[in-house]
Amino acid sequence: MRFWLCVTLMAAFGGHAIAQSSYPTRPIRLVVPFPPGASNDIVARVVGQKLSEALGQQAVVDNRGGAGGSIGAAILARAPADGYTLMVTSTSYVTNAAVQTGLPFDPVADVAGVAMIGKGPMMVVVAPSVPAQSVRELVAFAKSQPGGVNYASSGIGSAPHLVTELFLRQAGIEMVHVPYKGLAQGLTDMVAGRAHVIIASLPTVLSHVKANRARGLAVTSAQRSSFLPAVPTVSESGVPGFTSELWWGLFAPARTPAPVIARLNSETRKLVVSSEMRQLLANAGAEPADIPAGEFSALVKKEIAMWRKVAQERGIKAE
Repeated sequence: MRFWLCVTLMAAFGGHAIAQSSYPTRPIRLVVPFPPGASNDIVARVVGQKLSEALGQQAVVDNRGGAGGSIGAAILARAPADGYTLMVTSTSYVTNAAVQTGLPFDPVADVAGVAMIGKGPMMVVVAPSVPAQSVRELVAFAKSQPGGVNYASSGIGSAPHLVTELFLRQAGIEMVHVPYKGLAQGLTDMVAGRAHVIIASLPTVLSHVKANRARGLAVTSAQRSSFLPAVPTVSESGVPGFTSELWWGLFAPARTPAPVIARLNSETRKLVVSSEMRQLLANAGAEPADIPAGEFSALVKKEIAMWRKVAQERGIKAE
């Protein structure tokens, strides 16, 4: 009896070892839940190229945009959990999950985080017409102008929308939300003085700040950005404890074998520190991330819960 038990256990563990060592044996589908040209797509194409080199199999990018990223995420959630369908997406995954009702999948139970690729702060910027020179002064200005200060976002449920609402909640102030289809028009209106505040990624706002068309007050990360060491954080300049960062990550269907997840996590953590990926992330105002798969999955779960709470408290619903 013991003999056959040992044989069974050896066969089981041997099978896992073989599965890990032989994976992958065919091309990998890399779903991007946004159209070509978006930041997620650009990151995915470099990740796909690097994974192809590391794994010896082609990683084919498959753009499936729509519904704020939900269409592509649903494709991943329904795919076989074998490591041959993956997804590259960003913080939009958790913000969209927070405001979308009736999703055809469970964003926590049906999808597993494989590896974080990079992360970076957003920046609080104000129009030149706004007298605030710091976050503390912006809070005071908003309190002195009830209903008279607005902020722009790239749409209801977008990261700029929810991060700004979190900022308002923690600062104890109110502003009027003006959603746009993209922040380009919002920034144009800011330069003209029609939009007062925008919280967005560094690449989105930095050229306007450098040209003095907008004023950068603070970054949203816990620590100052290595790209802008002279710019304070929101936490240190007026709203203690506030922090929120953008990130990009690699995902797989839930129940993908642990050895496959481990292999993908290991290879991704190697590729994100390559000079090409460092430069790509730097262009997005981000730095490489290096955390275990389990820690990334836990972060995704925590952020979905947090943004759902923000959405509920602030009365935010998807359009």
